[in-house]
Amino acid sequence: MNYLKQFLIIMGISTLGELLHELIPLTVPASIYGMLLMFAGLYTGLIPLSSVKDTGKWLVAVMPVMFIPAAAGLIDAAPLLKANGVAYALITVITTVLVMVIVGTVTQAVMRGGKKHD
Repeated sequence: MNYLKQFLIIMGISTLGELLHELIPLTVPASIYGMLLMFAGLYTGLIPLSSVKDTGKWLVAVMPVMFIPAAAGLIDAAPLLKANGVAYALITVITTVLVMVIVGTVTQAVMRGGKKHD
């Protein structure tokens, strides 16, 4: 029952993200709104970590399974990938490095900010 409650909280936040996506005229994906809402809720204590922790761990554990349909879809795109493979590989490497740098910088800033409050 605990997992169901936690899953419903996570789905509720995700649904709020979908609503924000429909209401706010920006090109921000609904999942980003949901993540920002979850972060804000956890950071402010409005959502206690214990109310989503177990299900969050489970969702992270099964995340690789969620990529199987996308990977299978790449089979249909094989000719396109072969024609532009070098460009796609270069874009993938550059964006991966950028994401790692940005996420690392933001994470460090948040962790330093949390230490100031303690």
